[in-house]
Amino acid sequence: MSFEIFHFQYFLAGLVSLLVITNPPSKIPLFISLTQGMDDEQRKSQAKWAAIYSAIIMFISLLAGNLLLAFFGISYGALRIAGGFMVAVIGYQMLFGQQNAPNKAPLVRRNREDYAFFPIAMPMIAGPGTMAVIIGFSTEIAEYPTWEDQVATFFMMTLAIIFCSMVCWAVMRSADFCARKLGPSGTIIVSKLMGFLLVCIGVQFIGSGIRAFMTGA
Repeated sequence: MSFEIFHFQYFLAGLVSLLVITNPPSKIPLFISLTQGMDDEQRKSQAKWAAIYSAIIMFISLLAGNLLLAFFGISYGALRIAGGFMVAVIGYQMLFGQQNAPNKAPLVRRNREDYAFFPIAMPMIAGPGTMAVIIGFSTEIAEYPTWEDQVATFFMMTLAIIFCSMVCWAVMRSADFCARKLGPSGTIIVSKLMGFLLVCIGVQFIGSGIRAFMTGA
């Protein structure tokens, strides 16, 4: 497998994982609710800054993930198993209709003008599950043997974060249109599908963590 294809596949894996964990279509109802009464320019601003804030949060998680693990003495294997378990639980909750998933934003009263950072960017987009996925990828990056691989995969993961944030922005900008087209049933179907994929990603992370434990990482 060539160098370029390998890193492009890493980008795709990161992007798919982030899109599944953030589940942009599921954010449509809350975004519409929070921005009710705002004009189009205000909605544009809320969507733009929510995407920017969430990208920054995710990038910091990617950049500082390994530093936090080293500071607390947490092994890569432990992080992947714990993160995989968290991601799988979130997927299970989405799949079977639980409403208390960690990435689910709390109810917020509509008595202010800015919801971009809280609760839209965090925890609605870049919640604990999202950060667990990103830190899991950061541990994989740190284990590559050459600095060229580490830099290339870090760059690809950064691109995945940017693309994911852009998708979230596009969905929020077209929230009214998407809500009309998907309808309640369509939103539920998308959420169930994302939940199943999330369980698969969580199991993969757990398996990777077990392998890391066995090799002493």
